[in-house]
Amino acid sequence: MSLPFETFELPKEYLEAAYEALRMALEVKGVKRGTNETTKAVERGLAKLVYIALDVDPPEIVAHLPLLCKERKVPYIFVPSKKELGKQAGLDVAAASVAIVDPGEGERLIKEIIEYLKKEGHYQE
Repeated sequence: MSLPFETFELPKEYLEAAYEALRMALEVKGVKRGTNETTKAVERGLAKLVYIALDVDPPEIVAHLPLLCKERKVPYIFVPSKKELGKQAGLDVAAASVAIVDPGEGERLIKEIIEYLKKEGHYQE
């Protein structure tokens, strides 16, 4: 099934770094979980990095996020599994999307991911 938005795959080392940054942000309660909270964080200019799961069904649940992130100049990445995203975000259930609003010790990792996204043409400030 094709998705109603363009996606890209993050190399494994950057995906692992993104999950590590998410865990670090959790330590300082700097994570917004779920599509509604993620959307609000982007709209309010609080989001530093947005994670969007690729296996969301129906995909329209998160279809607005890439465009919204581009409009607000917020970097975003796609992750393969909503179940894994929920787990990494400290939940016992799946999460379609999450946003880091306070990276805590993960600031350096987020900068590395953003540099990769810029280099690959997936993000422009």
